[in-house]
Amino acid sequence: MRRLALTLSILSLLLAISQSSESNEKFKIDGKVLELDESNFDSAISTFDFIFVDFYAPWCGHCKRLSPELDAAAPVLAELKEPIVIAKVNADKYTRLASKYDVDGYPTLKIFVHGVPVDYYGPRKADLLVRYLRKFVAPDVAILSSDLAIKDFVEAAGTNFPIFIGFGMNETVISTLGIKYKKNAWFSVANDFSEDVMVRYDFDKVPALVALHPSYNEQSIFYGPFEEKFLEDFIKQNFLPPAVPMNHDTLKILKHDERKIVLTIMEDESDEKSQKLIKLLKAAASANRDLVFGYVGLKQWEDFAETFGANEDSKLPKMVVWDGDEEYLSVIGLDSIEEEDQGSQITHFVEGYRKGQTIVKKVSGPSFMGFISSLIGIRTVYIIVFLVAMLMLIQSIGKEEPLRVGTRDQVDEVASSEAESSEYRPGDKQD
Repeated sequence: MRRLALTLSILSLLLAISQSSESNEKFKIDGKVLELDESNFDSAISTFDFIFVDFYAPWCGHCKRLSPELDAAAPVLAELKEPIVIAKVNADKYTRLASKYDVDGYPTLKIFVHGVPVDYYGPRKADLLVRYLRKFVAPDVAILSSDLAIKDFVEAAGTNFPIFIGFGMNETVISTLGIKYKKNAWFSVANDFSEDVMVRYDFDKVPALVALHPSYNEQSIFYGPFEEKFLEDFIKQNFLPPAVPMNHDTLKILKHDERKIVLTIMEDESDEKSQKLIKLLKAAASANRDLVFGYVGLKQWEDFAETFGANEDSKLPKMVVWDGDEEYLSVIGLDSIEEEDQGSQITHFVEGYRKGQTIVKKVSGPSFMGFISSLIGIRTVYIIVFLVAMLMLIQSIGKEEPLRVGTRDQVDEVASSEAESSEYRPGDKQD
């Protein structure tokens, strides 16, 4: 009996080693995009520390355009010191996986970090995707020991995330927040630097925490107190620049910000008059850190501006206060801003809001989450198709015509066609 038990134990061990070997061979890192299904998905995300998954549908036009970008990014990400594997799942076929990971539009992109899914809203072009994903395998807080190291760190970080550099700070002061907000920003501590660096980043004493926004050419400086609460408030308030241009990307970030948005709607945010107004909004934002100051041009995003009753016939610039819900506030007597002395008008607007001198109005379009989701998901498309089919059925019965029933493929074809022709492209949560 003992020999039999020993033999069985050895066989079990050999079987386990064999299965492990097969698993490693099956999921080797070779720079190719893995095709996963319900039989091997859990094994894949437990095998790799970092795996980027594209939940796609074969008929989806966006998915087809994304596929070659993933093919190009996969070998680059596989060569990283801590490799990131790219995988795909046909979520239209493997609906149980789609349901488990809340896939309601195509493509839905997630990066699994040690098995934990994180939604991905970043760029989709291969080179930008690589730069964006590198953040997930970078150190939580980089330690910089020279001017050259600081320069290299900033250049390597790119422009997709804000950059925080602590000068003369202890690493432990920022390490907890670096871990907590790793997916939102780059964090570093510079232990050795020259006066030239202090001039370049415009700080005159240490310790100091500098927040850079490369894509907006903006920066802010924090001199303390360096207690965690105050430090965290500064970091969260500086994920975006002092005055925020409103677009799909910034709305995704603001989704997690609890502050109210003071929104200024102008005709064209790129013209000279608007640029002067934006500078005044930045000054107001610096003095009112408990509020977010955003702006949008009617020319840049007309549909969003119309949500707040602004159109070509409106008197612009117009200011409102919005919290992302279905209502916004207008300050009595300050619905629009005159050209003269705009700084004082902005100050009076904020004071009027704080005193409660406001009127509640309903937005005429989607709420915060509606815009973030690019209006509708693919499930909504199916509902619309179903309702149209029901209306046709009712009409058909009224005319005593024979019933015509479409196949699922035909319904999918309609949904795909609508997704391709729609301005906001249903289900494309990142565009």
